Amino acid sequence: MDTGFTVEQLRAAARDAVRAPSMHNTQPWRFRLHDGGIELSVDPRRRLPATDPSGWGGRLGCGAALFNLRLSLAVAGTPARVRIRPYPHDPDVVARLVPDLPRRPTPAELSLHAAVPRRFSNRAPFWPDPVPAEARWLLGEAARAEQCWLELVIGVSAVNAFAEIAHSAHRVLGRDPAYRSELAAWARTGPARDGVPAAAGGPVAEPQDLLPTRGFGTRERAPGRDFEPEPLVAVLGSAGNTAADQVAAGQALQRVLLTATDAGLAASLLSQPIEVPGAREALRLSLGRFGTPQMVLRIGYGQPGWPTPRRDVDEVLDLPVGQA
Repeated sequence: MDTGFTVEQLRAAARDAVRAPSMHNTQPWRFRLHDGGIELSVDPRRRLPATDPSGWGGRLGCGAALFNLRLSLAVAGTPARVRIRPYPHDPDVVARLVPDLPRRPTPAELSLHAAVPRRFSNRAPFWPDPVPAEARWLLGEAARAEQCWLELVIGVSAVNAFAEIAHSAHRVLGRDPAYRSELAAWARTGPARDGVPAAAGGPVAEPQDLLPTRGFGTRERAPGRDFEPEPLVAVLGSAGNTAADQVAAGQALQRVLLTATDAGLAASLLSQPIEVPGAREALRLSLGRFGTPQMVLRIGYGQPGWPTPRRDVDEVLDLPVGQA
């Protein structure tokens, strides 16, 4: 077994890790080598005080990045053992990874890793084609593999009930001037390495839309290109809602998204019902589930969309002196 990871291994794994999703594409992560291990931290400079005052979204995004780190290292033949929130005195450190016994990657790991550069949120309307039962089962298994659950909202009445919860939360958030200002600050109309460009923001919302959208997009939709009338809505949840549970949910989220990508599916994220405590509880009660909803996904088939930009990997690395 190696005594520790190298700078080259860190940089290679971080290139995959930064492809993870994050709220408003803030990319709230930093990576460093420490005593032979790779440490992943929440970047306090990229917090969203209005949208994410508890830090839930930052931990979820870092959890997604952690899954990509694990996957990248495993595919390279250098898998890691992971300790979540290893330092009680430093809660910004989300995880520490140290080398495990070298092994060959599994076929599943290779397939998921190949999906990393192809995964991105698709905020455009999807086609009406239903998601097959086998694909739905695989998505649920992906969540369970990370000790989380994925509940599919099935049927017109159930989807409409969810839509009411989502729109109610969206209205609550929209009444907060600080929230609106923060949203505008991360919308991008020109070249940028973070935030959500208008091209990736989806079409402008219209009154007939079943589900709310953030409003990052500026494109008017073509006639007949309304959103699907009965989308496949999936709620990802965890057993609890501690910081460690939120990191676990981020890992489950990324595994589900990569599983969807590998199956040829598109997905977008809908977090408004999670951000408003009353809506989150209403959602949990409507599902009849124990635990805590952590993210909502819209899943289906669609045209290729536009990925959001990413910062260069060297911008998110904290390397030892002389090794940059």
